[in-house]
Parts: sequence; C-alpha cells; structure tokens
Amino acid sequence: MDIPAIGDAEELSCDVLVIGGGTAGTMAALTAAEHGARVLLLEKAHVRHSGALAMGMDGVNNAVVPGRAEPDDYVAEITRANDGIVDQSTVRQTATRGFAMVQRLESYGVKFEKDEHGEYAVRQVHRSGSYVLPMPEGKDVKKVLYRQLRRREMRERIRIENRVMPVRVLTSPEDGRAIGAVGFNTRTGAFVTVRAGAVILATGPCGRLGLPASGYLYGTYENPTNAGDGYAMAYHAGAALTGIECFQINPLIKDYNGPACAYVANPFGGYQVNRHGERFVDSDYWSGQMMAEFAAELASDRGPVYLKLSHLPEESVASLESILHTTERPTRGTFHAGRGHDYRTHDIEMHISEIGLCGGHSASGVRVDDHARTTVPRLYAAGDLASVPHNYMIGAFVFGDLAGSDAAGYAAYEGELPAPQVAAAHELIYRPLRNPQGPPQPQVEYKLRRFVNDYVAPPKTGAKLSLAVAAFDRMTGEIAEMGATTAHELMRCAEVSFIRDCAEMAARSSLARTESRWGLYHERLDHPERDDTGWLHHLDLRKSASGAMEFTARPVEPYLVPVDGFAPAGGPSRDLGEVDLVPVATAGPREAAPAARAQASPVPDAAPAPSRGSASSPRILELLALAEESPDLAALTPYLADPDPAVRAAAVAALGETVPAGAGPALAARLADAAPAVRATAAAALRELVEVLPGGPELAAGLRAALAVPDAVVRSAALEALRALRLGDAELYAASLADADTEVRIHAVRALVSVDAVPALATAAADPAREVRVAVAKGLAAVRDPAPAPLDPLLADADPLVRGAALGALASVGCPAGYARTAVAALGDAAWQVRAGAAAGLSAAAPETAVPALTKALADANADVRKAVVLSLLAHRDTAEARTALATAVTDPDADVRAYAARA
Repeated sequence: MDIPAIGDAEELSCDVLVIGGGTAGTMAALTAAEHGARVLLLEKAHVRHSGALAMGMDGVNNAVVPGRAEPDDYVAEITRANDGIVDQSTVRQTATRGFAMVQRLESYGVKFEKDEHGEYAVRQVHRSGSYVLPMPEGKDVKKVLYRQLRRREMRERIRIENRVMPVRVLTSPEDGRAIGAVGFNTRTGAFVTVRAGAVILATGPCGRLGLPASGYLYGTYENPTNAGDGYAMAYHAGAALTGIECFQINPLIKDYNGPACAYVANPFGGYQVNRHGERFVDSDYWSGQMMAEFAAELASDRGPVYLKLSHLPEESVASLESILHTTERPTRGTFHAGRGHDYRTHDIEMHISEIGLCGGHSASGVRVDDHARTTVPRLYAAGDLASVPHNYMIGAFVFGDLAGSDAAGYAAYEGELPAPQVAAAHELIYRPLRNPQGPPQPQVEYKLRRFVNDYVAPPKTGAKLSLAVAAFDRMTGEIAEMGATTAHELMRCAEVSFIRDCAEMAARSSLARTESRWGLYHERLDHPERDDTGWLHHLDLRKSASGAMEFTARPVEPYLVPVDGFAPAGGPSRDLGEVDLVPVATAGPREAAPAARAQASPVPDAAPAPSRGSASSPRILELLALAEESPDLAALTPYLADPDPAVRAAAVAALGETVPAGAGPALAARLADAAPAVRATAAAALRELVEVLPGGPELAAGLRAALAVPDAVVRSAALEALRALRLGDAELYAASLADADTEVRIHAVRALVSVDAVPALATAAADPAREVRVAVAKGLAAVRDPAPAPLDPLLADADPLVRGAALGALASVGCPAGYARTAVAALGDAAWQVRAGAAAGLSAAAPETAVPALTKALADANADVRKAVVLSLLAHRDTAEARTALATAVTDPDADVRAYAARA
C-alpha cells in the first residue's frame, strides 16, 4: 500500500474522545453522552466484540452489596492485598459506587445471580469478605453494552469509528493538556487525526508483555489484543505511570491460555492442592503473596499443583461445566476433551502465566485520582490501564463512568494540531511500509518478549534487569527496521513498539524499587526484604523533557480506613531521577567504569538513503544471474552506474565476489558513490580483498581521492587499504591525523607505524581522543627502531588507560633507569591498568630495580596486575630472587597467575 500524505489525513472532531471500546471505554462513552458531550469512540477492532469483556465473564470479583459487605472492609482488603501501596481514595470509589453500577448494568439487561428470594447471591471466596457475584449469562455482557451504544439517543451523541487505532495522544504546546490523538485505519491504512476537548484512555492492560510457555505470541492469559497501547500513549503524552514494577501473574490451566477459575470453583467446593492432595495456600487473596506460595509449591517435590474438582457431586460438576465451557472460555471444553480429561475423573493441572501489566489485577498502570484524571490535564484513564489496584470489572465500569462524567465538561479543541507531534506519529505508523522486506513483526516481537522472560520475569535481580534495559535499547533499532505491506501489519508493528515501551518501563521500575514486595510480583533476589521504612511509597515514572525515563518515590497518603501493619505518614515525594543500571558488561567487579568514547559529529549524506523497496528490482535479479557466470568488469559496469542505488550496491557486492581484472580501481571509485549503502558495500569489499588486489597507480589514486569523502567509513577503509598495499607515505598518513573521526585517526596512526614515521606519530600524543593516544603508545613500541623518549608525554597523560599503555610499551622500547623509576612508582597508582602496564614495562628494566618492586606487587588486589607481575618476573627468572618470588605465586587464587608462575 502507498503511504498517505500527512495533508491527506481524515480529521475528526469531538468533545470527548474515548480510546478503546472495551469495558471502561464503553461506559465512559455512555456517561459522557448522557452528560451532553459529543463523543467519539475509537476502537482498533470492532466495539461489538472488543476488549476482555467480549471473551466472557463468569462473575464480579468485587461486588460490595449492602448487607453482605461493607465498603471499609473492602478497602482494607485491597490495601492488604497490595502490601499497603494504595491510594485508598480511588479504591473507595469502587467500594462505594460498585453496587450502583451493578444495578445500572442490570437495568441494561446484564444478569447477576440471585437466590430464591431475589437477593444477590454473593459468594465468599476470600476468608474475610463476600464479594464474588456470579453472572450466569456473563458471555452476553458485551452484547448488552453494545446494544446500549446503538440506542437512538446514544447514536445521536456517540460516533463509533471501528478499525481506527490511535498511536499517540496530542498535547497542547502551550499548556500540555490533551487535545486529541493521531491514528490510522487498520483496514485501509488511512491517516486519521482527532481534535478533542478531553481524551479518555481505556485500552486495557499490557497482556502481550511476557511470552507464554507455549511460545505462541497470542496465547496469553489476558486478551492478546491488549499490547500496552494506552501505557505507551500516556507515557509519551507526559502522564505519570505508577506501580509498573508490580506485575500481573496469574494461575492458569497448564498448556491453555485461560484461568483455572478458582473464583468460580471455590463456591462450589473446588480448591487448589499439590500432588499429595494437600491444600497449601495460606494467603487470603489473589495477590502476589498467593502467587509466591503457588510458585514455591510448583518448584518443590510437592508439585505439580491442581484445581481439585473430582470430589464434587455431579450437580456441582455440571454447573461448573456450564459456566467454564461457555461463559469464561468457549474453547475450554474442547481443550479438555482433546486431552481425554473429565472433571469427574481428572483434576485440572495448573501453572503460572506469563507476566503482564494490569491495574485491575495487580497495580501497574497510569496514575489517576478519584475522578480518573491523570497528571496531564484533560487526559483520563480507566479500566485495567489505570492504577487502581485489584479493580476488576466493576472498577473498570466505575472509573469509566467517573471519567466520562468529568470529561463531558470540555468542548472540542479548535486550534491547530501540533505539526511535530502529528509528523512523529505519522512516522511511527508508516515507517514499516518503507522497508517491506524488513524483519516481520512476529519474529521481532518473539525476540522482544523472550528477552522479557529471560531478564524481567521474577525472581528479579539488578543484573538481569540491567541486561534487559540494554536489550530493549538495542531493539529500538530492530523495531524501526520492521517491514509491512498491509494496514493490518502496520497495526501489529505499532503494537510491538508499545510492548517495547512497556518492557522498558517494567525493567527500569523494577530496578528502581530496591526491595521485595507483593510476593512474586516484585521479588528481588538482591533485595529480598520488604522495606516499609524506605519504600512505603508509590513509584511513579514519567518521560522527562529530554526524553529520559525519570522516577519519583511518592509517599502513600494517610489511609481513610486504618489497616493493621501499615501506617503511612504522607509527606514530600523523593525525586529519584534516572535509575542506575548495574554494571554487567564484564564478570567480576570493576575498580572504575571505562570513560565514554567521544563520538564524531555525524556528516550529512550527499543524497537521501535509497528506498529499501527496490530490493526486488528486476535489474538485481539479472545481476544475480550474471554473477553466477564470473563476468568481467565490462559486463558489470552498467550495473555499477545504474540509477537505482540498490542495484549499484548489488553490483559492488558482485564485484567483490567475482573479483575480475580491474576490480580494485572500480571498488575505489564506488567509495565516492552518492548512496551510503553503496559506499559501505565498497568499503567492506576493499577490506575483504586487500590481500589479493594488485596495487597500482590507478588504485592508489582512487584510494587517495577517497580520503576526501565525507563518509568516515570510506576514509577508514581507504587508509587501511593504502597501508596494506603500501601505496601511501608518511605525509599522506599524517594529514589524516587531523580527521574529525576517531576511527580514521586510529587508522592513520597504524599507517604511520607501517612507514616508521616516529616524528609524525609523536605529534598524535596530544590527540583529544584517548583511543588514539593508546594507539600511539602501542605504535611507538611497534616501529622498527623504538626508543623510550617519544613516550614521555604519554607516560604523564591524565588518562590511566593511556599511561598504562605507555608503561606497557616500555617492555618493547626499553626501560632504562629513569623510566624504571617511573614504572616502580606507578606500581602504586590507583588505577589497576596503570599498575599492570608498569609491571609489564619492568620486564625490560634491570633486575636489581625490577625484581624487588615486582615481588611486592605480587600482593596486589587485582588479578590482572598480579598476572602482569608474574609475566615480568618470568623475564627475570635467571635471578634467584625472581624464582623465589614466582614460587610464592603458584598458590595464587587466580588460575592464570598460578599457571604462569608454575612455568618457572
């Protein structure tokens, strides 16, 4: 499909924009319309069957029915379940408004179970309260809600746009308030912009975060269409998210992406047991602590774990089958039949789900107040996306209602939509079309979510989480390279970008909270204890003005309902800034982190990058066929001059593969090609063929000309080829010491060493880049007639790696008395690299100076220093003192040190 122009966008306008047509979104739209607002409801699928609710609902988990439960008891229950980290004012909204919502839903036609007297048949599942209200026909809830949306009076105020997927919320450049959104049609690919008075995000959880045990991308516990869209949109709009380190992990049926449904089975007499038939759960709520107990049982010799139903009478089993095989998951009966299982004879093996982010079933979501307002003005969040812990279905309806009511007071934005934000969203949506042959979305998503399982899933450690952050940073580039050809594939590619954002939030948040809390949800092996003194705080994250992810520890506000064991005092928030990663690049501790490498300023390309779509050009197919026949240069020349850069790049690759006569000068000529891809291919071919290409004036001229090309990759390759083919001189190489690129200057140093140009080399001892100065130190030791004097400025260099390299060079250039004294003094340097270099340099010093100093250095704390000491002592092993010292090193704790000492 073609990429639509930004100017061709379909622009929609409304007072209230609702994003997501599931539980909370449907209620938000209905309430906003009832308050007189013009509502636009966007759904990337179809509202009739979108959201988790459309999969069926067997009951309400948190119905606070008068006479059966008290709101304060429910608030206390949720506070305990979430280890005290709650804003009770939000939880209380569900507790006090939930029963009215049940009655409202009932007026729509939703059926709740009642007893013979017409009273709500609330069941007790938890030990401290009765909150579960079964829904015998819960499979029809979404159908009932859709019928409400299509009532005539609602149709006049609610416009539904199915198959439209927003990717970014637009915010006002003046005051940061939400003013609309940008998206596209998931069937046609059309570009869509929306101006609105307020925006309500109701996109559900991030269920497609971890990878299910089956490896199937969409075999998730949560509805797999919930890919974290709202989390990413809220983050990029500047809203605060909170509790992202508190994962959702659920018990489920082994090998089946559905819940084991103990909520349904427990009132009938079902319960969880280990393989010995013993009940083992001590926790009184579906919380992280319960999941920790569950995981421990699975990992013990008492596993597997089962939902026990086989002891129940026929009437109970039949009732359970009716609910579980129709309302909760229609495929569940088929699954059990395929295994030959019957609840009457087989208990249900259980396992643990992949991790996800969900406010409604744990705590991770967008921060909201008790009216569903986020920290961005006129931006709201409701449902599983909002951080109202353990809010479930009724909470989603309640906060959808709150959001719709509050947002209805705003009229449509009338100003110009911010062009930079619109352009950025356009690029996010359509960039896969520019690269149709790029990696397909399923492969990239699988890799991303495998990293989530490998490094982010609990139990967590700082090292693994830091590796996760590095992996997600790398994958930003891979995600940008994904290819697509249809609007549906564009949707899936956008979802992968949302999943990546959520994965980074999860990893960084888990790093920032340096304690364990919520049982399995946030189990840190390196911080195993709960720390209420330092961490009875919400952990908020937001996107800073610079684009970094920053954190704030926000104290829990004093409770409205006292709860034993927790006493939050409120107070000021603690700004944490960006989270520090744990060093994981090398095994063992570092004495000092390596200094950052200076980056050269990018040089703009002379021409735009070629379209990747031309990879299927018929000219390339012709060329591939021609290359099989070992063509001469004349046959390849027309392709080398083809107008299509992709064809020219393919021709250069063929030239490097077939190497006809004249290939060298032809490759050198392509170093000046206008297209970066062609230049890079030519540079790679020259490096590969440098040993076999005949040198000559034509090739030399081409390589010298390439030293003026703005592309640093080209200049590096040209210097390397000139040096290897002996086609340059000291004057030519010395000129490149002034190059802006560090890598080019390093190649210039190597080239000067090849012609023994010591005076020119010495001038580079003042280069601003440490890497170049290190190369100079090593180069001065590699010339044919080395001497220590040119090393003087490097021996006094401020950088320890440069000093270490210069001291090590003394082993080759010689270490006369004055330099030996310098090396002996350097054995006491704070940097181990300097001490190791000094030890190496003393191998060339007089034994009477070197051996006593080296013997003392055998006690150095750093194993690499001790290894360098032993190697130097081996150079002096003709002396008895050196042999005695080496004998003491054969018991060194480091294997290398012991092995080298044993050689004496």
